[in-house]
Amino acid sequence: MKSLINRFVKDESGATAIEYGLIAGLLSIIILAAVTATGTSLSAIFTSISTTLKTADTAIK
Repeated sequence: MKSLINRFVKDESGATAIEYGLIAGLLSIIILAAVTATGTSLSAIFTSISTTLKTADTAIK
């Protein structure tokens, strides 16, 4: 029984899994922030294009 407890205490595979989980969580937060910033930027670009096209259409008529 004592050897089983000693093996459990010395086993570090769980710690490695937790570290990988933390790294994956951090990367997902970074990716989410980048996608959000890109989406906001793209929205502004498409709004600008839409306004320009509406102005051009009004000028033609």
